[in-house]
Amino acid sequence: MHEISVCQALLTQVAASARQHGAEAVERITIEIGALSGVEPSLLLDAFSVMRSGSIASGAELMIETIGVSVSCLTCGARTETQANRLVCAACGGFRTRVISGDELRLRRIEMRVPGL
Repeated sequence: MHEISVCQALLTQVAASARQHGAEAVERITIEIGALSGVEPSLLLDAFSVMRSGSIASGAELMIETIGVSVSCLTCGARTETQANRLVCAACGGFRTRVISGDELRLRRIEMRVPGL
């Protein structure tokens, strides 16, 4: 379950940002996970609920936004939405496509409690 290592990296990045801003606590973390990222959102939530303990994010909520798969067709030039297991052009059916979105794993937002603000 590589979600544990993903969660460790996420918490390390969040803790560094919290230190940089002088936060006393992290209240919410929002991330984007693409369907092709290889990360299972439910497993990441499970890992987060355990691994946040004892960290500056111990009371934080993890919000996950899922990103669908978009491709650009190299044959007809269309940009279309598709399924993770079917990376073909929805316009012409061509199989020569390039992934535009859907492989992301991105930290979008950290909400912190900072003294004096």
